[in-house]
Parts: sequence; structure tokens; C-alpha cells
Amino acid sequence: MNIQESIISGIQLAFQNIYNHEVPLANLSLAPTRKEFEGTYTFVVFPYLKVTQSTPENTANQIGEYLKANVPEVAGFNVVKGFLNLELNELIWLDVFQGLYADESLGQLPSNGQKVMVEYSSPNTNKPLHLGHLRNNFLGYSVAEILKANGYEVIKANLVNDRGIHICKSMVAYQKFGNGETPESSGLKGDHLAGKYYVIFDKEYKKEIVALKEKGYSEEEAKKNAPLLLEAQEMLRKWEAKDEEVISLWKQMNAWVYAGFDKTYQTMGVDFDKYYYESDTYLLGKDIVEEGLKNEVFFKKENGSVWVDLSGEGLDEKLVLRSDGTSVYITQDMGTADLKYDDFKIDKSVYVVGNEQDYHFDVLFKIMQKLGRPYGNGLYHLSYGMVDLPSGKMKSREGTVVDADDLMQEMVDTAAKHTEELGKIDGFNKEQAAELYEILGLGALKYFLLKVDPKKRMLFNPQESIEFQGNTGPFIQYSHARIKSILRKADQIGVEYQKPDLSGITKLEESESSLIFMLGDFKKKIKLAGDDLAPSIIAQYLFDLAKEYNRFYADLPIFHESDNAIQALRVALSALTAKTINKGMSLLGIQVPERM
Repeated sequence: MNIQESIISGIQLAFQNIYNHEVPLANLSLAPTRKEFEGTYTFVVFPYLKVTQSTPENTANQIGEYLKANVPEVAGFNVVKGFLNLELNELIWLDVFQGLYADESLGQLPSNGQKVMVEYSSPNTNKPLHLGHLRNNFLGYSVAEILKANGYEVIKANLVNDRGIHICKSMVAYQKFGNGETPESSGLKGDHLAGKYYVIFDKEYKKEIVALKEKGYSEEEAKKNAPLLLEAQEMLRKWEAKDEEVISLWKQMNAWVYAGFDKTYQTMGVDFDKYYYESDTYLLGKDIVEEGLKNEVFFKKENGSVWVDLSGEGLDEKLVLRSDGTSVYITQDMGTADLKYDDFKIDKSVYVVGNEQDYHFDVLFKIMQKLGRPYGNGLYHLSYGMVDLPSGKMKSREGTVVDADDLMQEMVDTAAKHTEELGKIDGFNKEQAAELYEILGLGALKYFLLKVDPKKRMLFNPQESIEFQGNTGPFIQYSHARIKSILRKADQIGVEYQKPDLSGITKLEESESSLIFMLGDFKKKIKLAGDDLAPSIIAQYLFDLAKEYNRFYADLPIFHESDNAIQALRVALSALTAKTINKGMSLLGIQVPERM
């Protein structure tokens, strides 16, 4: 039983013995005491005044006296209105620390026997990955790692959008204007080469619209009848008919793009266990439509189109199959959901997709639940807001997108400049410095994108993200490197901190007990981040932990301490903090340097 559980059990006994009333343990909870008050945990008595038939102050004082007399962990208390602030026996924190120090799992929860698929990235093969994809990939990877830490078996999946009119636009432009250009001949990554022709298509298409309007076409007519668009539509029909020449070009350009994506993913530090391709899944789902009609989950209109009525679920009617028998997006998504379950028998499925698709996924999940799918209640849309830069919104077809490769390289370059200016690479050779710049640059980028609640639209400020002060990745990374330096010095002078003898310690300083309290919260934060699918919870915790350690280090001397047991405790506390930062940052997909 941990400290909180012991105190809550004591509160339950207080209600029994003082008020002759049984309160279920599940209804009792503690909150951290606010910084401006003395204490570690706070119990709020207001909800129980009907039971106690007394004022908030009297109730809090009575329960506080009972806990002080009967719960060894509680050394004292103070009451602020109806808030009972509990002050703990400081030596209890030594027992807590020794338990944490001996626990090799470091936040890892035991297996819960459940499988979850996290689908993220989902790129289009007509353009390179951009800033928005960075938030998507970092979120998906981090959520997958957090769910692993929560005891799930996790499958990371990537559904690649490799077909459709947008892919054909790049192909038509390449056919007409490419002159046999390849990644090798152009010096471009394959995904950048495909993106180049997507932009060319848009420019030439706009020229054709202007020319048609000059001939008397309306804007709408010109857009529909521009020769380039008609060629792209014809190419899509040929692709669906498996025309050999079109399929050959499609495979060639996609191969270039995949090679480019692989390099980008490697730099990002993300990976996948399973790839799905829309070219394989776009015809799925029609059998589910038949099943839904048979089970009267779907209905057919006079024109032959098939619909689902979700008005009972607070939505509206939704088309699931066109009158000509062709699929819509929801059709193939139903089929793909079944395919995932058939492949892995997953209990849950998390879709990491931008918030512009909120309605789509609401409809999909309600359909799968109405169809009685075993995984239906485990479907979750991790909806996230768009990322803006100070320069404004991005548009792929106009070539104004902030390219992921360029931004990552810019972050590494900025980290190099900033680190050199601060003189934090003394004693590094060229290779070591380059590795540090990459760790810092990508760490700054990932942390900045992950520290914000996923649901919020955000403004990414590259310069702010790289600072060594404030709520940034480099601040936490530097704190880790600083602790590792302390541990190296402790090893040099022979401090016995691996298995410290703490039996002679009779008093703890407030900075020590506060740091132990925060280290003890790590497992709880992992659980909360897993429940909410929110890496921002881990990010905030790591920032707070790094700040708390820096306060501890400033308040208390380590190497000037004459008591060997206290010195060993402080070094051991430093070691556990470094391990916790390392583990927490790895859950965000961020590396931490050993020295700076």
C-alpha cells in the first residue's frame, strides 16, 4: 500500500469511527496541496458535510486529528476552510524513495492483455511530409509508446493514401513536363520530386483556367473543362482499369516517394509495424453495406443509394454507397476497420487524424457500433489541431508548405548555432558535436509540438523552442546532462550511491522530500497520459521535474556535504531523476544527451 492509499484508508476509517458512516474507498481522493499552503496532500471535506452534520472547519479538524493519531504517515495538518492539508512524516519519504530506487520497472505497468492499434502518419504519395505531418507523427509515435508503458500490446500502423485524383495530378504533370527526370538526375529526394510536379500541375491548371475564361467560359466551367484536369480524370479511370502504362508510372513514382518517406521517418525517429495502402483497401466495405442492409442498419433510397440513419445518435443521414454502386470514403473505412481487426484481433484502435475529420470519424465509429463489431467501443479519434507558423497557413498545391525535411534540418542548424554561442560543446569532436546538435534540434521540435494539448491549434515558434530556459526540450535535456555530470563526479570520488545505506538519516530537507514526491508521481502521470492519450501530460511532468531538481540542486550542496549517508542519498536522488527524465523523454520519442 502506498502513502495515498494508506491515507485514504485512514479517511475511510475516520468516517466510520467519528460519524458511523461507510464511505466507499472509490469515492475518496486526495489532491496535491497548493504551493502556497503547508502540506503534501489535501482532502476536500465539502462533499461530506451532510454526513458529518458539522461546519467545514470542524469536519476537517476532526478528520485531521484522527489521521494524525492513527496513520503513521501523517505528522500534522492545517485547515483552510473546508480543505484539510496533510503534512507527512518526512522520514516516510525515505521509504518511498527506497521503493522507487529499487523498482526496475520505472513507470512500466504490467501487461493488461489488450491489443491496441495506433494509426498515424497517413501520407499522400503526391508530396513530401510537411509541418502538419510532424505533429501527426510525433503524436502517434508518442501515444503508442505511452500505451506500451500502460501495459498494452501496441501495433503502429500507417495507412498510405497512394491512389486517387491528387496522385494522378502529379503523374500527368510528370508525364508532360518531366523529361524523364529522376531523383538521381535531379538530386531531389523522391517525395520532393513528386511534390514538385504536384505544384507544376496546379500552376499549369490555373493558366488553363484563365485561358478558358478568356474564351467566354464561366469560372466553374473553366475549372471543370481545363484539359489538364480532364487528363488527370482520364488517368484515374485508366488506373482503375489497370492500364499497364499508367500502373507502371504509378509504381515508379510511388517507389521514389517511399524511398523519400523512409529517410524522413528515420530522421523523425518514428517507425511502423504495419503498412496499409489505400490502393489495396479502396474497394473494401461493399460486403459490409450488404450486411448492413440485411440487418436493417442501412436503408436504400429510391435511386439505389444506400444510407445509414444516425439521427438517433445526434447526427443525420449518411451516404455509405452511391446509387451507381461506387464507394465513398466511409465505405472503404468500414472495410479497413474490419481488415485491421481480422489481421490483429485488436481491442482498441486509435486514429491520429486532424480535427477537420471529426465528423467523419464520429459517423464511422457509430456505424461500426450499430453493426455490433467487437472492437466498436474501442475506436478512438485522436483529433489534433493544425500547426501554424508565424508566416501563416500552408497550402500544398501552391508550394507554400513548410517541408518536414527542411524544418528538421533548420532546427538542427539552429541548435548548432545556439549551442556554440553558449559554449556548451567544450571537449566535443566534430562527430560528437553533430550528434548533439541533432539530439537538441529534434528534441526541441518534438517537445514543442507535444507539450501542447493535441486538441488545440498551435503556433510553432522555432526560435522559442530551442531556448535552454523555459518550458522547452533543451531545458530538460540540459538538466539531464547536468545530472549525468554529477554522477560521473560521484563515481570519480567514490560515492556509494548504487545501494546507499540510509539507516543513519534522521531528517530530510524539504527540497529532498519534494523531489521524492514528484518522482513518485511518474507512474501516475503515465497512467493519466495513457487514459487521455495526451503526451502533453508527460511533457509537463518532465518540465516540472527538471525545475524541481534544479531547485533541489541549488538549495542543497552535494559534494560539500560532510555526512556520507546524506551525500549518497542526494546522488542517488540525482540518479533516479536522470533515469526518470530519460524514460519520460523516450515516451515522447526524444533522446537526451549524456553530456553538454
